[in-house]
Amino acid sequence: MAEIGIGIVGGGYMGKAHSVAMSAVGAVFNTRLRPRLEMIAATSPASAERYAKAYGFRRWADDWRALVEDQQVEAIVIASPQDTHRQIAEAAFALGKPVLCEKPLADTLDDARAMVAAAEASGVVNMTGFNYIRTPASQFVRQLLKDGVLGEIRWFRGEHTEDFLADPDTPFNWRCAGRANGNMGDLAPHPINAALALMGPITRVMGEVETVVANRPGGAVTNDDHAQIMCRFASGVMGHIYSSRVSTGRKMGYAYEITGSKGAIRFDQEDQNAVWLYLAEGPEATRGFRKILTGPAHPDFEPFCQGPGHGTGYQDQIIIEAKDFLTAIDTGQSVWPTFRDGLEVAEVVEAVIQSAEQSRWVDISEVGGQPT
Repeated sequence: MAEIGIGIVGGGYMGKAHSVAMSAVGAVFNTRLRPRLEMIAATSPASAERYAKAYGFRRWADDWRALVEDQQVEAIVIASPQDTHRQIAEAAFALGKPVLCEKPLADTLDDARAMVAAAEASGVVNMTGFNYIRTPASQFVRQLLKDGVLGEIRWFRGEHTEDFLADPDTPFNWRCAGRANGNMGDLAPHPINAALALMGPITRVMGEVETVVANRPGGAVTNDDHAQIMCRFASGVMGHIYSSRVSTGRKMGYAYEITGSKGAIRFDQEDQNAVWLYLAEGPEATRGFRKILTGPAHPDFEPFCQGPGHGTGYQDQIIIEAKDFLTAIDTGQSVWPTFRDGLEVAEVVEAVIQSAEQSRWVDISEVGGQPT
């Protein structure tokens, strides 16, 4: 085993999650590389020092540049606002340091492309932080699809629905301003990533994007609340994706259905330790969806618990992500999803927005371009 100095930029919600994951991943997965919480950066000395003490970092900084340039920081996790991602990543790659960047990759498509260009020019390990697709259940679904258990795939439906802004009396906050903080920047990337992971490339989209509550106590909303997307995959399969922050009653509605000629699958993150599988075999009278509880037989479950059905949680997804990042650094080979995979999501998002603005189908190739 060898130590590796970890630096995390941002100590808020995701900064804490990544800090906890890096503290636990060595014990859970017995990784060859063992993280050392070297430094955390925040925007003020008071918050940086508070995060360092709370999460167990050796040192802190109130400037991300000091963290990136520190020789004891050997790998970097970016958990700061999207508009800071490009500068931090480019600085890290220039020094040959691996980067795990939270989704979305950047706040603009140009910045996302520039980050991919910097990552690939450096040859350094890079990863985009899409954690929900890493549950043992969804990894198992990817395996079933690869094995052809459902036969010829005919249809996909995905969603990410929450209700944290469903009440029109909820006051205006930072999520209500700027495209990157709206539904299309915040929630939509998750089901799009799931669709790409499970079904392969998307070739064209038809989207509708809408602001449901235009004015909230304290300000006018300048971004979207929900969106619906019709899409075609490169395989020819058609699909539908819906994302929303105003879906009353939904707390973590990251869900999908996949229909094939020999069976079907249903999954819902609110019950993240179960997969519903239907197989078109046997007498019609005894056919039906059966609930499969995840356990040691499923990917990345056994390191957490040896009991089937005992379940994993949200933080465990981040620990799995940390394991993948450390494995990539150890082998020198980036692990899915890379920055380029994050860019693929961003291009679909851009195509959906163009489609909504122009009221037409948009090919993903139409948003292609070069970084600036």
